[in-house]
Amino acid sequence: MDLIGKLSFVVFIFCVLISLKEENAETRKGLPTFTLYSFDSNSTPVDLVSSHKPLEYDFYHDTCPQAEKIIRSRVRRLYEIRSDVPPSLLRLVFHDCFIEGCDASVLLDSIDGVDSEKESPPNETLKGFDIIEIIKSDLEEACPGVVSCADILVLAARESVVLAGGPFYPLETGRRDGELSFSELATYELPSPQDNLPSTIASFATRGFDERETVSLLVHCKFIANRLYNFDGTNEPDPTLDTDFLNHLRSRCNNSLITLGSSPSLSPSSVDDSPSPSSVDDSTFSTSSIREAEVEMDSEERGSDFGTLYYRNLLQARGILYVDQQLTAGEETETWVRAYASDTSLFRRDFALAMRKLSNLGVLTAPMGQVRISCSKVA
Repeated sequence: MDLIGKLSFVVFIFCVLISLKEENAETRKGLPTFTLYSFDSNSTPVDLVSSHKPLEYDFYHDTCPQAEKIIRSRVRRLYEIRSDVPPSLLRLVFHDCFIEGCDASVLLDSIDGVDSEKESPPNETLKGFDIIEIIKSDLEEACPGVVSCADILVLAARESVVLAGGPFYPLETGRRDGELSFSELATYELPSPQDNLPSTIASFATRGFDERETVSLLVHCKFIANRLYNFDGTNEPDPTLDTDFLNHLRSRCNNSLITLGSSPSLSPSSVDDSPSPSSVDDSTFSTSSIREAEVEMDSEERGSDFGTLYYRNLLQARGILYVDQQLTAGEETETWVRAYASDTSLFRRDFALAMRKLSNLGVLTAPMGQVRISCSKVA
């Protein structure tokens, strides 16, 4: 009887398990499936479905252990002789990541009659290509064919933020370089400095950024001539510009651009050769015909007030571009403008989070993409 009882109990348990399994299967119908993961020798999760490697902290630990140190060192040395390094690299990484992800496609030259992103109208004034090539050359000497241009770009941009007095933010690496450039997408999908607030918000939303992140991350990438002299085709300046600030800009810059929470600090060298209002039109501001006067990171921004001066200027109607001042036109965006103008720590935190999110947009990882030998050419 004991044996029969034990067998009956085993059969009972077995039936219960079958019943639970069937019930669980019914419950799971219609629910989202989950990606299956295994783990490699370093306890790193590996997607068994796509077989794409995830980004990792210190990805080059074994293959190029000095990679991040080399990037940091070179950016710092270039910054000592070129004050435009931070704004150049910040604009470059934004214009790369916003179009089809952070794949270094913005660095590619045109080939066989196919236009590159760097030649699209919104990218005509981009700088920093030479900086990335210099860093790439250093890394090719130390670790040939190992470090991608996509990783170089996001890491160099982070170092430039730190040099400008901004926050350090952690970045995973392991990005691969794309093999295509998207000139048409860059032409039509990069945010325009002439956009109104709804268009700007909608543009950033397509990349997953909410209004708070947009306010902290907004990048400006074109000239302000129309705002100074011919706003909206009226042959008059933008009426929302503070008059004193308008006159200051007219007298001191040929064209201006500012980047990622920076505030204006006009170079004295830009005073000479400033065109008169009557002579200014769109052709006057081509990069081949005049010397570009940049709005650099303000010296005050390199200290504990990094970023906040830009937002304080907006509250005083001193936004450089139309899209700047539009940030005060919306209830939620104005809330964040006021918050960042008064709380440096909050801005630094949000800026770091937004930059990290930007740097992870649409990345390629092995086996996708490649590692270019020259950042301007497909390997």
